[in-house]
Amino acid sequence: MSLIDASDLTLSDSGKNKQQALFDAIRQKIVAQLWPKGARLPATRRLATELGISRNTVIFAYEQLCAEGYINSQKGSGFFVAVELPETFLPAKNTPPSPTPNDETLSFNQPFSPGVPDLAQFPIQKWQRLVARHHSRRLLLGNQSIQGLEELRVALCEYLSTSRSVQCSPQQIIITSGAQQALTITTLAIGATQRHFAMEQPGYTQMVKVLSLFGHSFETIAVHPRHGLDIDMLSQSSASALYITPSNQYPMGTHLDLPQRLQLIEWAKARNGWIIEDDYDSEFQFSHRPYPSLQGLAAQVSANDRVIYIGSLSKVMFNGLRLGYMIVPEHLVEPCIEIKDALTGDSPTHTQAALADFIASGELIRHVRKMRRVYKEKYLAMERAITKHFADQVEIISQPAGLHITFRWTQGPREQDFVESALAQGITIRPLSYYESAAPEKRTWQAVILGFGNVALEQIEPIIKTLARLFSH
Repeated sequence: MSLIDASDLTLSDSGKNKQQALFDAIRQKIVAQLWPKGARLPATRRLATELGISRNTVIFAYEQLCAEGYINSQKGSGFFVAVELPETFLPAKNTPPSPTPNDETLSFNQPFSPGVPDLAQFPIQKWQRLVARHHSRRLLLGNQSIQGLEELRVALCEYLSTSRSVQCSPQQIIITSGAQQALTITTLAIGATQRHFAMEQPGYTQMVKVLSLFGHSFETIAVHPRHGLDIDMLSQSSASALYITPSNQYPMGTHLDLPQRLQLIEWAKARNGWIIEDDYDSEFQFSHRPYPSLQGLAAQVSANDRVIYIGSLSKVMFNGLRLGYMIVPEHLVEPCIEIKDALTGDSPTHTQAALADFIASGELIRHVRKMRRVYKEKYLAMERAITKHFADQVEIISQPAGLHITFRWTQGPREQDFVESALAQGITIRPLSYYESAAPEKRTWQAVILGFGNVALEQIEPIIKTLARLFSH
């Protein structure tokens, strides 16, 4: 039962007596539905004090409102807005317009939307218990460390060292509002000395937005189907900072093997440059064991001061978590904290505390292991369905990993036309051109990206069948 806050209640000074002015003010709130039905009105003594009028004036106004059916009196409990109002003063119903089928907000979590994990599989009740436990901690109610909660940084340090061979201390970890903020902080921290960046092509559009926003120039380095980043092309570029997704390149779905990773580290050392490692989808490899992180490899050859490691738990847990992290060399910790302080200040503390417990208790690794099996099964179902319904019309070019599949074709519809016809059927897929930040060499083939994370296993084949029908028409 909600309690009404009457702090914005004002009495008209249009010559009416105070009782009538109070009656009119309250009736207007009720008729306009600004005070919800069944809500409890302020006690007469409290309202009289707040408005600077006598208690009797409030009592008489309440009694008049009761007599006319706007509020009800319950003995010993107080006064409440009536559930049924007098018909004479019922407001006209304003029905908000229904969203159109093309409303972009409807497509965020539709079938095959890229970047959305299986939200139904997340242990929401365990998570809620952890959040509830920390909401009662008064210590967390005040201002907190800009760098992030220490217990979360310790938990992340242990988790990443065992799962990704990351070598760092908790003091090198900075908690951010998702990977996007980490990319922004990184760009500002190294942008003063490294003005020219290299980007994967096609690549992550959000990083392109960051570089463009801060006026940094960048070169695009080709990512070839099945072969990955063109390291020779990178060596010939003039860039001294590289943004890369080495574990499961987005959107091409390639990976860098151990020799390629070592080549990149040598490139960074030779140029006294930077590698911004976005370890996207590293947890979900289905055909081989994950390669160690670039950051961990760099530490083995005394080059860990050339790598900034960025991660997020959005794809592992759920998108709405909005917590990420960055691991930086010791000499960059303070500059990055200063930038974060200027941008947003500290991060939501109760969520950080709950996440620290979620990791330290082993719940995160258990969830990752479970989801690795779930996503592998979904990937295989996608592969079978595409082979069955598209036959030899398309070719899957992404590796068995992550939460998406990329396929291409040489004969058939334009990728943008295919995407639009799918959206008309409530299916969200992305054209490869969405991820091309500069005009590439003219492609002789078309391609789309399908995210299978948030699609139920039994829905995969029927939806692929629909896509195959749209493709052929």
